[in-house]
Amino acid sequence: MDPLLALGYKKTLDLEDVPQLANCDSASVVFACFRNKLESDGNGGQVSTLKLVKSLILSTRKEILWTTIFSIVCTLASYVGPYLIGVFIQYLNSPHQQKYQGYSLVFIFFLSKLLRCASERLLFFQLRKMGITVRAALFSIIYKKSLRLSSQSKQGHASGENINLMNIDVERIGLFSWYLHNIWRVPVQIVLALLILYKSLGFASLVAFVATVILMLANVPLGKLQEKFQRELMGSKDQRMKVTSEALRNIRILKLQGWEMKFLDKIIEIRKSETKWIKKLLYSSAMIAFVYMFAPMFVSMVTFGFCMLTRIPLESGNILSALAIFEILQVPIYNLPDTISMIVQTKVSLVRITSFLCLDDLHPNILQKPTRHDVEVTIEIVNGNFSWDLHSPDLTLKDINFRVYRGMKVAVCGFVGSGKSSLLSCILGEVPKVSGTIMLNGTKAYVAQSPWIQSGKIVDNILFGKEMDKERYEMILEACSLKKDLELCAFGDQTIIGERGINLSGGQKQRIQIARALYHDADIYLFDDPFSAVDAHTGTHLFKNCLLRILDSKTLIYVTHQIEFLPSADLILVMRDGRITQAGKYKEIFNLGTDFMELVDTQKKALANVNSIECGATSDNLINGEEDDNMPCSEKSIQDDEVKEPKAYKIEKRVGLEGQLVQEEEREKGEVSLSLYWKYVTVVYRGAFVPFILLAQILFQLFHIVSCYWMVLATPVSEDVKSHARGSTIIFVYAGLFFGCCLCVLTRSMLIVTAGYKTAIFLFNKMHFCIFRAPLSFFDSTPSGRILNRASIDQSSVDTSIPHQIEALLISIIEFLGTALVISQVAWQMLLVFIPITMACIWYQQYYTSAARELSRMTGVCQTPIIQHFSESSLGSATIRCFNQEERFMNTSLKLVDGYSRPKFHISGAIEWLCFRMDMLTSITYAISLVFLVLMPKGVLSPGVMGLAVTFGLSFSMYGVVWDLCGLQNKIIAVERILQYSRIPSEPPLLVDENSSNCEWPSQGKIDIIDLQVRYAPHLPLVLRGVTCTFPAGMKIGIVGRTGSGKSTLVHALFRMFEPATGQILVDGINISKIGLHDVRSRLSIIPQDPTMFEGTLRNNLDPLEEYNDEQIWEALDRCQLGDEVRKKEGKLDSTVTENGENWSMGQRQLVCLGRIF
Repeated sequence: MDPLLALGYKKTLDLEDVPQLANCDSASVVFACFRNKLESDGNGGQVSTLKLVKSLILSTRKEILWTTIFSIVCTLASYVGPYLIGVFIQYLNSPHQQKYQGYSLVFIFFLSKLLRCASERLLFFQLRKMGITVRAALFSIIYKKSLRLSSQSKQGHASGENINLMNIDVERIGLFSWYLHNIWRVPVQIVLALLILYKSLGFASLVAFVATVILMLANVPLGKLQEKFQRELMGSKDQRMKVTSEALRNIRILKLQGWEMKFLDKIIEIRKSETKWIKKLLYSSAMIAFVYMFAPMFVSMVTFGFCMLTRIPLESGNILSALAIFEILQVPIYNLPDTISMIVQTKVSLVRITSFLCLDDLHPNILQKPTRHDVEVTIEIVNGNFSWDLHSPDLTLKDINFRVYRGMKVAVCGFVGSGKSSLLSCILGEVPKVSGTIMLNGTKAYVAQSPWIQSGKIVDNILFGKEMDKERYEMILEACSLKKDLELCAFGDQTIIGERGINLSGGQKQRIQIARALYHDADIYLFDDPFSAVDAHTGTHLFKNCLLRILDSKTLIYVTHQIEFLPSADLILVMRDGRITQAGKYKEIFNLGTDFMELVDTQKKALANVNSIECGATSDNLINGEEDDNMPCSEKSIQDDEVKEPKAYKIEKRVGLEGQLVQEEEREKGEVSLSLYWKYVTVVYRGAFVPFILLAQILFQLFHIVSCYWMVLATPVSEDVKSHARGSTIIFVYAGLFFGCCLCVLTRSMLIVTAGYKTAIFLFNKMHFCIFRAPLSFFDSTPSGRILNRASIDQSSVDTSIPHQIEALLISIIEFLGTALVISQVAWQMLLVFIPITMACIWYQQYYTSAARELSRMTGVCQTPIIQHFSESSLGSATIRCFNQEERFMNTSLKLVDGYSRPKFHISGAIEWLCFRMDMLTSITYAISLVFLVLMPKGVLSPGVMGLAVTFGLSFSMYGVVWDLCGLQNKIIAVERILQYSRIPSEPPLLVDENSSNCEWPSQGKIDIIDLQVRYAPHLPLVLRGVTCTFPAGMKIGIVGRTGSGKSTLVHALFRMFEPATGQILVDGINISKIGLHDVRSRLSIIPQDPTMFEGTLRNNLDPLEEYNDEQIWEALDRCQLGDEVRKKEGKLDSTVTENGENWSMGQRQLVCLGRIF
């Protein structure tokens, strides 16, 4: 660790500075070992919770063995001091002291502390390492499972829940390594403590045992409550993350429709339910903490009271030995319920992960290999019946029979919802087979109807794991009309694409998908209506150059609604209600006058209607002499634009690397500012609770020290010395001090919990409000994984961990100062030792902090890509499987896990590096204080008081302070990250009172666009360059242009999704930049390019603001041709919509979007 810490002290660490993990600790090796153990039982690969636990234990058996040894040594060493205290008091009280005896005792005390220190450091490091191993194994197994999940399983397990599995459940199981040895260690500690107590107090030790058991049992109901609260909390968290994930995925639609605040209200409402469980969990934790602090004094009061009643002699040596034991007993009394609570929480997480791993996979044998004599047949389905939901009596595809020979072009057509996309999915093996056979001969490539684009460079999306063949690559770019688009990008094919291709137009995404499929050079190509997202000219170009030229010798099945592409097909399949109703060549089936004829006629009539409307409107305008005034763009503006474009293009080409849309995640650098802590503690009531919390803990420590002094001074040093007070007086005073301690602890815990959960609520609301009010450019450049990480794992830290961490640090600091005070009061010379030792500790801590702080920040930043990659892969799993890229994606995930484990592993080493040095310094300090006591002349101080210093010194360590401080520094970074997203620049106000539009605006609909210039983000080039045009009121305006020319951007500008760099837009004479965003967006309607449906019901999708009655909703459905289809469904308007609308066809989703505007 020395070189890394030295480097961190000199400069801000980056990930490249962190050494790689040893091969045996890498995610690939850990995962391979874990998977072998999990699959070793011949149980058909079925995972159970027990099997998962067994595999985790076997995968970490070496670490478990070493930690067991270190734990035994540490436990035994911790009892040496309490055992020898009585002997040391006798030595100090002896009239004939032999110095060598004193030094021998000092050496044994010092040696036991050293052994405890070294074994504890090694133990904790190995436990941390075990946690990292467990996380790597679980991250990887969950990711691998997600690539194999069937569509039905995905519908039952939303992506928000899966993100919680990765973020929270895996983290909790990794943390359980800390509690693993408590299962056997707690009983051992109690037995050892009772043996030493029996030596000191005889049968009174049995009373101490009974009191200890009572305290442990008192925690059982609290533990059960915590289990219930934890389960309910995770359910609420899952629900919140599901809605948050969906909202972020569709934020563009929400903003266009003006629904984002409605979704925010929905999230806040779910959060209120979650907060209720957080509050209960925190208060139950506070009660457990109260029992922890209350334990040693309760046990000591009961034990000493019993001694007084039964006249068992109490001497200073016995009392001090007992107090030391009670102090040690505090740990198992606290640890047992805490361990039970952690076992319960871990069990909940293990069950959740097991239930995910037990979800149905895609059946591997749906697709069959061909027999030898069928080599020319590439696809054949015989008597195929398929259903997305095997439990539903309704089949998705029925009686499917067709055969495709090598090199054939097959077109699939039919009305919306007829089963065209499902037919392609069943050829891919994605739809569960009810009966029949599917035979597939050759490799396959797939172009989905809804484009799936990876975050990353354009070139990587096209190559998709294959080696670069420059000649083929250039040919495919040309065929897919991508060259012009790449020339317009500042970085060409090195341009980084935002999440889900956010900075690409619909047509560009589709053409990159096609390029990916072509470059793959497969035997069979499946195209799911790829031409719907491109203009007619580009569609024709793609059809001729890609489908007819490059794929001339390949087997091709394409779904299309464009009848002009049907004559080129060797076979046309016409679908209706999940059946192939006609099959044959174009001419053969055209004359049969059935479904195909109906389909063609319907489309021709629709086109004829549109053409007649357009022609009529145009001729009217020409007759009325309005040609020049009403033309959307004047000739002059087109010429101006042509002049401007090359100039602007040359300027924008100079943009440096910072011009990429998606930037690296922001990471704060340098010290965690004290202002951050101050902001946190002053969120609630401006920090009014802080002085009361401090006062409560200081009073507790004072009461505790005074009670110890009282017991030592009020009891005799030996049997031949008379007691200074009556037995009843001793116990009553001690009981009074004990209840004072209890009151202080309870007050402190309750105040911290109250402040903690109120702060969590405030930070959550502030961050989410800022995120939902952020401009679209923020979402374009910020992968949703970064936001979800803050809403999930960082928020979880703020909810529960940080209040507990602050409480632990406060206790440690005041306890350390109290111990130092007691030791210094006995031997004032110790102040001369404390000052340099404390300065050395502070220097070490600062030296360590520089590196540890950055490592901790890296851990937060490096976890985001794991979640992002997981979410992205889940969405595109069908494409990944089709291209046989599962192994490459799995390797990417393993590399990302290694990237997360590296800083995590090294921060573990850094903490133990620091704690070892702190422990050494405090052990030396303790040894010196013992030497002073040995050298002190007899009679200067009471042996009992000196013994008290020795007793307090046993627990004297900077380790607790440093540990809790480091823990808080690591956790407070969650607050830092949440506050980062609480400072996002906001969109303009939703409502502007002084410029509020009247309720009838816009009454006409005339739009004037004047010199409009728009860019996606301040550091990016202009997308619209000086557009000037007028859309007359009541006219139907068509915006045309090649893909990526700015059509969608112009429409988005009307909704103020991007604020103009210069220029303005007037609607009915009102500058839309001067009025509230909600006024603009709620008065305009849009049918988006990407059809989006939200999880819930059909009613919620059509009327999320609940403004319309059933009659109006049915009318909208009838107008968009969906009414009859919905009436067939059992739930009618309350029919279920799964995540992303997966249980509705793409065409039906588009019709629902159309229905919204009615």
